[in-house]
This record gives sequence, structure tokens and C-alpha cells, in this order.
Amino acid sequence: MDNAEAASLLADSDILVSAAACTAATTRMAGEITATIGNSSPLVLAVMGGATVFAGHLLTQLGFPLEFDYIHVSRYGDKTHGGELRWKVEPSRQVEGRTVLVLDDILDEGETMAEVRRRVLAMGAARFYCAVFCEKRIAKAKPIAADFVGISVPDRYVFGYGMDVSGLWRNLPAVHAVKGM
Repeated sequence: MDNAEAASLLADSDILVSAAACTAATTRMAGEITATIGNSSPLVLAVMGGATVFAGHLLTQLGFPLEFDYIHVSRYGDKTHGGELRWKVEPSRQVEGRTVLVLDDILDEGETMAEVRRRVLAMGAARFYCAVFCEKRIAKAKPIAADFVGISVPDRYVFGYGMDVSGLWRNLPAVHAVKGM
């Protein structure tokens, strides 16, 4: 997608969640996370690259000691529908006996996060929590429920606030939806 196509896609998109509402949702989540695991010195793992924006905003609002690292696992690549799960980077920090909080941009079908939970618990984590900025409302049952959710969106192709469309527009401060998808 060239710059003109990207600009056209953005101009023709629907704004589902404003920048102010995204900020408010992240702040609310920070309070919920603090109340739940703030005394556990957790290991926080961000799922690259979608969780980058969300993690950056959230981490500055968590007023407790934590270790931070990242993992890289994907089912989408450059596609719009999930495929085979691929681990690019597994947790590099000590997981055994820890409370682990995994951050991701979106819980769509839930397959990726369910696999992350399975892998982290198999590595010996004492407790597993997941926080997703966005949860997509779909008709299909999901294999995992997020412990912390920022916003909920309809079953549409969304982008912005860390979520991409054809690799672009993760940097938007609001959540948009592609028209017709």
C-alpha cells in the first residue's frame, strides 16, 4: 500500500473510539491491574508489535515494581485472518514461580493469547494474567477470556492505537475501522 492509498483508507475509515476514550480506557485498566497484581512484582510481557503503543501508555501508569520484557508471536503476519501460530521470540526472562502479565493490542479469536498462556504456564509461571487494549465482539466462543480489557469493538477490521492495517497506522491515537470490513 503506497502513501496515497494509506491516506485514502484513513480518510474513508470510521472512528470507533476517540483518542480521549483510548487514554481513559488505558488509565482505567492501570487502576484495575494495580489493584489485582500490584503487590506481586510481576513480569510484564508485551506481544510485539501490536502491544507497543498500549504497553507504552500503560506502563507509565503502573506505580509498582515490575520487570518488563517482550515476546513475539503471530497468527496474522500481513493477512487479515489468523493462520498458523508462529513464535518469533519466547520469554527471555525467568518465568518460573512468577506472576506474569501479558499485554496485547487485541483479543480477536483468542487463539494467540491461549497459546501464550499455555506456553507461559508450561514454563512454570505461578499465575498468568492477560490485558488487551481491545476485545473484538465475535459470534464464535473464544478459548480464553482477558483479565483486563480496555475497549470492546464490533466484529470489524480495526486499526490504530497499536493495531495495523497492511502494516500501517499503528501510530494513530484513536481506533478506526475499515469501511466494508
